[in-house]
Amino acid sequence: MTETQVTPPAGIDVRGPRFGATVTTAVLVVVLATGSGWLLAAQALVFAIGAFAGLRRAPYGLLFARLVRPRLGPPTAFEDEAPPRFAQGVGVVFAVVGVIGYLAGVPALGIAATALALAAAFLNAAFGYCLGCEMYLMLVRLRGRTT
Repeated sequence: MTETQVTPPAGIDVRGPRFGATVTTAVLVVVLATGSGWLLAAQALVFAIGAFAGLRRAPYGLLFARLVRPRLGPPTAFEDEAPPRFAQGVGVVFAVVGVIGYLAGVPALGIAATALALAAAFLNAAFGYCLGCEMYLMLVRLRGRTT
């Protein structure tokens, strides 16, 4: 008797990035409440890992894979990882600007950058709408035009 290998579908479980956005939302709310540039720096690192190493290697992706996904039914929808990874890169930019603001004594900059990142994370967590993903898709469409 021979074993057949099942090839996993291309892409990532769509529930993973939404879970990550939920955790990110909570972290960013705490950053705004405390003004902690160091906590925002930790979130920037989480974003950077997701953007550069992939969502499966990012801390929230690992947490989802090990603790959350086993308690859910099997995934029914998958998505290309590129748009959410791009969104993580956008998150890095906003988080780094926020860290600079908080740690350089310009809290208004830290608050503004954190609030913008929070708005994007909340939209994804609450409604499944990923602003960074939409930016990625728009850039891909624009790149495809040769006019």
